[in-house]
Amino acid sequence: MRLILPMGLITTALAIAPVRFDKEKVFRVKPQDEKQANILKDLAKTNKLDFWYPDATHVAVNMRVDFRVSEKESQSIQFVLDQNKMHYEILIHDLQEAIEKQFDVKEDIPGRHSYAKYNAWDKIVAWTEKMVHKHPDMVSRIKIGTTVEDNPLYVLKIGEKDERRKAIFMDCGIHAREWISPAFCQWFVYQATKTYGKNKIMTKLLDRMNFYVLPVFNIDGYIWSWTQNRMWRKNRSKNPGSKCIGTDLNKNFNASWNSFPDTNDPCEEIYGGPTAESEKETKAVTDFIRSHLKSIKGYITMHSYSQMLLFPYGYTSELPPNQEELAKVAKISTDALSTRYATHYIYGPIASTIYPTSGSSLDWAYNLGIKHTFAFELRDKGKYGFLLPESQIKSTCKETMLAVKFIAKYILQHTS
Repeated sequence: MRLILPMGLITTALAIAPVRFDKEKVFRVKPQDEKQANILKDLAKTNKLDFWYPDATHVAVNMRVDFRVSEKESQSIQFVLDQNKMHYEILIHDLQEAIEKQFDVKEDIPGRHSYAKYNAWDKIVAWTEKMVHKHPDMVSRIKIGTTVEDNPLYVLKIGEKDERRKAIFMDCGIHAREWISPAFCQWFVYQATKTYGKNKIMTKLLDRMNFYVLPVFNIDGYIWSWTQNRMWRKNRSKNPGSKCIGTDLNKNFNASWNSFPDTNDPCEEIYGGPTAESEKETKAVTDFIRSHLKSIKGYITMHSYSQMLLFPYGYTSELPPNQEELAKVAKISTDALSTRYATHYIYGPIASTIYPTSGSSLDWAYNLGIKHTFAFELRDKGKYGFLLPESQIKSTCKETMLAVKFIAKYILQHTS
């Protein structure tokens, strides 16, 4: 007897099969001249390449360029690189294998929230509730809005109920595939609550200021990266007139929004949306920060990868008025970070340190009047890229904590 499935069921079954990346490769190329840089840009137009660093539009001479290639296209890409005598290395030979190898830490105690593992959204949202119950005098949960797919956007407020105290807003996971980022926000909240009253610096900070922590900014995209496509970056909003889904939330802020024409195509990973603040997630965050602008003196956003500490601007090569101060804070922060495991970070303005970009949350917060704004690009430098193994979560979080504590202490002492 033949079983005939309705078409809808077949479509559904096909739709929910997660994307696999068997034998896909990640290449690193360093173009030596304009000709080689243009070859990479042309390859990006004619082949489906997923640029990990930088995006395709910002490929430049002497810049390291990391991109993902399908198994089918990897031979032809290698042929072009060889033919043009371009130096390259293969960072990842089998992406699917690297994805599976990420999970290299065993759970300590089943049922307990683990800070040494990557956690899916359902675990993170349950954890936010647990933190409030466990530390009712120190942690409160604020619903600042909902996502396109109606998931709640929760900010954890750490500190006293006094709204007038100085505060820092920190977000993680604006890009779905950067899993180490939400892992840090969880670690930060955990350490803040655990070490208050024991660690001198943390106690001083929480006695005098508040932290607003958004553990996952791009929840829908994050869920999708767990269930369907590990390499997903954008949110999950529909784009009218296009079959392509999603907006890059870090291109959707009203800071010289859309000043680079390459962000106009909804099928691009760096699509900035139809208008500034078009996305529900962006709007929820901007509304919350605007409504707390009197108290918020610092803004920190966590990304990966590259090991960088960035400050404004991204949309112009002009330097902000307090550039010297920001550079000083960044230098001391990265020095502090390196004391733990000798991890080397570079620092500087976004445009010259990483690449020019418009519509970023960092530039938006700075232009709003928050003059101490920083973006971390966490580990590593490309060996694993977005697939940093769980065995590096704790060390990444511990070293980053040293830098964040210094920034917070500086903001506490030097802002009015």
